[in-house]
Amino acid sequence: MKTILSPQRRHSAGYALLMVMSIVAVSLIVLAATMQRSGTVARLNNRNNTYVANVNAAEAAVEKVYARMAYDFAAFGLGGVVANLGLYQTNVPSAADNVGAYWDNFQFSDGQGNANRTYVMNLASYSGPLPSQYPGLFTMNAPVYRIVSNVKNLNGRASLTNAAQIDVLLALVPLSTYAIFYNSLMEFSTAAPMTVNGRVHANGDIYTGASTPTIFNDTVTTTGTLTSPANNGAGPWSGAGAGTFNGSPNYKTNVPTITLSLNMTNTYSLIEQPPTGELTSSVQGQQRLYNQAQVVLLVSNATVTARIQAGAAGQVPGEDSAPLTIISSTNYSALATNFPFLSLTNQFRDQREDKDILTTQIDVNKYGLWIKTNPSVLAKFPTASGTYPTILYAADNRANTSAQLSGVRLANAAAPPRNGGLGWSLATPNPLYVWDNYNATNNLASTNTSTAIPSALMSDALTLLSSAWQDSTSFTASSTGPNASSTITVNAAILTGIVPSTGFTSSTFSGGVHNLPRLLENWTSSRDVWLNTSIINLYSSTKATGQFVTPGSSSYYVPPTRHFSFDQNFLDPAKQPPGMPCALVPIRYNWALPPVNTVNYSVVP
Repeated sequence: MKTILSPQRRHSAGYALLMVMSIVAVSLIVLAATMQRSGTVARLNNRNNTYVANVNAAEAAVEKVYARMAYDFAAFGLGGVVANLGLYQTNVPSAADNVGAYWDNFQFSDGQGNANRTYVMNLASYSGPLPSQYPGLFTMNAPVYRIVSNVKNLNGRASLTNAAQIDVLLALVPLSTYAIFYNSLMEFSTAAPMTVNGRVHANGDIYTGASTPTIFNDTVTTTGTLTSPANNGAGPWSGAGAGTFNGSPNYKTNVPTITLSLNMTNTYSLIEQPPTGELTSSVQGQQRLYNQAQVVLLVSNATVTARIQAGAAGQVPGEDSAPLTIISSTNYSALATNFPFLSLTNQFRDQREDKDILTTQIDVNKYGLWIKTNPSVLAKFPTASGTYPTILYAADNRANTSAQLSGVRLANAAAPPRNGGLGWSLATPNPLYVWDNYNATNNLASTNTSTAIPSALMSDALTLLSSAWQDSTSFTASSTGPNASSTITVNAAILTGIVPSTGFTSSTFSGGVHNLPRLLENWTSSRDVWLNTSIINLYSSTKATGQFVTPGSSSYYVPPTRHFSFDQNFLDPAKQPPGMPCALVPIRYNWALPPVNTVNYSVVP
């Protein structure tokens, strides 16, 4: 029997086959598209993973350089960074850093065709306020270094090169930007009334606590803790007696140590004479005020030597290869001829030290005239040159006995040398005494410093003497010291030493911040001391080491009414005291992912 398909059946079968083939074709197309999409996604994922890995590797490279640069900056200052610039440029993640040979997957370059190198160069200098995380602080002439790393992956399907860039601001923050800066324990215990209108920092603990108001109107920071324990035989304190903190934020504890542009393990070296053999160009040598001073005055038992020095551009004055030297004997007629501002015969009694003070006395007004007329000074600092001898370093190196101590005293100092508005600072490794008003020709007994010049007093210890002080009466033992005049005004940053506390009793107390400027007279509460200043303590006194004694029947002074004020001029970069050391603050200033092989990519901070 024959089966004959009808045309309709044959047509239906053909349609079915066509539909199946169409569906298969569409499925194949979808499958191909899906596979292509999956492959594309896989390639994109691989490319993205490679990109992320490259960027992370480039960031690791620039961070490795930044970490080393920040360390060198903190330990050795700018000189240490400049000296190691070549080292940074060869510093890339390497086998020494490997975890499972990870860094072998990348090729590092500096974006200029040099393999295994990182681009590190000085980009610019910056003066102005620091970023918002450092409110109220500024820097002057701080270098900005650019670090760029290009990275190419050596494994994987995608071959990519990517880059990372960081601009590093090596901020130099003058310590006089702080109202109070201590490199150790800072004590306000049993303090006189104080209102502090500036930043406060201690590389150590801070103790507060007094029956009179202690008010902080700016941020207080400490590397340790801020507490109000029993101290100086009083306390413990709480409530308003522990201090009022109005800053924003009020205070921070356990913050990092602020390092300085000098050896932090020997901050006293700032005022010391350099040892024999030390290179002036060394990092340590450049930080010494002896080498930063344009006039160095050295007094011995037989001679007085003045060294007039002016370093070339980029050098400290002490690097002068041809300084001019004036040498004089110490007899009266020779001094009158060579150094008319100098007297070496004054002696008085420092009752706190219980020693006679053999004094190098500098008449500051006469010194100001001398630097304008002395031929040797003018040879180094011609009148029309725009350069000035802004720092005087004076050291009295005469032999002492157990009952005698050499010191430096400034007299007639109401108008220090203006030096074209740059100001004038005095540095000495001796105890320093300031006799009567300093840097205060007008606006006496006030916080108005509009006519004051930038100035700093840097010394082993600092003692203020009123205009009523008489050397002859100082030898008479007195439980209250000689009577002081009605007032004294000192407008200067004060960087000096203390005799630190050795316990919590009144006989083991440093005297606290309010007694950092020492007194020897009977001031009584009806007499006033006006200090428009920045108070800085970096070291312990090594020569004037007499322990502070709480005023009373057996003390050497009666305290005045103290008027402490942070000089707001010190917030102006143009009004920094000559020779002021700087805090070193490395800051990640700008971050970017620049185009490959580009080192001039601009970023707006």
